[in-house]
Amino acid sequence: MMGRESKYFTLSLESLRALGNWAADCAERALPVFEKHAVSDTRPRAAIEGIRVFAGGGKRTAQLRSLALAAMTAAREVGDPAAVAAARAAGLAASSAYTHPLADVHQTKHVVGPAAYAALALELDHAGDSTIADGEVRWAIEHVPSEVREVLLQMPARQAGNGRLDKLLYALDAGIRSRTLPQDA
Repeated sequence: MMGRESKYFTLSLESLRALGNWAADCAERALPVFEKHAVSDTRPRAAIEGIRVFAGGGKRTAQLRSLALAAMTAAREVGDPAAVAAARAAGLAASSAYTHPLADVHQTKHVVGPAAYAALALELDHAGDSTIADGEVRWAIEHVPSEVREVLLQMPARQAGNGRLDKLLYALDAGIRSRTLPQDA
């Protein structure tokens, strides 16, 4: 861990539910990108539906893990890069219920990953138009619940990377951290 000890923090079920709902909202915006390339493949949609059940008060079961893994398998099987990113957004949304309360930069991907992959999917679907992803990042930041921001603030900030996905992850992380949210948002 490069000389740093990992630290755990308190992560409530309510915070995980808020994260799951927001992650589903973000991933769902890119779901049509996947579905136009794999019309009969319902795995990413099922993953989003599964996290919505959890976010709405359902139990965190092994079925939710299975739905997340199935969406990731769908990502590996579809040929279009935009559809791959959309399926990954859905899989990460479903797996957000299993975010670890660990103050480690790698855990930030569980928080901002669904939104970043959804933004990437929509960008790729629009011939690489970066303004599309930038708009999705803004939308995700504007709609982030205060509980999600509080979880992210317990983790180290991401650093800007070189690849497009890394840049989207960083933009989301930095934008959410800098956003001031009303207490009852």
